[in-house]
Amino acid sequence: MGKGRLETFSDGVIAIIITIMVLEMKVPHGGSLQSLRPLLPVLISYLLSFIYLGIYWNNHHHMLHAAQHINGSVMWANMHLLFWLSLVPFASGWMGENNFTTWPVVLYGVVLLMNGVAYYILSQLLIRLHGHNSVLAKAVGKDRKGIISVIIYIIAIATAFVNAWISYALYFLVACMWFIPDKRIENKIVNEEDKE
Repeated sequence: MGKGRLETFSDGVIAIIITIMVLEMKVPHGGSLQSLRPLLPVLISYLLSFIYLGIYWNNHHHMLHAAQHINGSVMWANMHLLFWLSLVPFASGWMGENNFTTWPVVLYGVVLLMNGVAYYILSQLLIRLHGHNSVLAKAVGKDRKGIISVIIYIIAIATAFVNAWISYALYFLVACMWFIPDKRIENKIVNEEDKE
């Protein structure tokens, strides 16, 4: 089964998710910089969420580029990932609108955690489909960065009950870890193309 429709559909859904996020932001009443002050938590939340969506879009692109084909399991795993990504605007908005209080920060962490789990499931199904000697399997390896991210999300969720801003800092830390596109896949693709 070809992967083109899956890539196109995923790109469209992620673009819509970003659009929903920006449309949820309210324009301040007033023309001074002071009128932006109450919106700072919303802007901070939006910025982190935009970065996360960009990271997922970028790494999803690289992963599907390494794939030769897909099957029904991969399609459903991709839908699972898109479902959790689609909850980012809600969780982000709730967190920003409520000035990073405990439960919104916890929900945001749960959504990020489930995005990480869904991405891992998708990558593992693609590896199983293409074999453990495939370019993707070699590039992902043991996925230490992904496992570390999930551990940090769990710690951040628990920490939100003590200090929600520390949790936010941990979410930001994970985003920093992934901000630069995952070069493992890109480098393996280039190396395999050079061999041909």
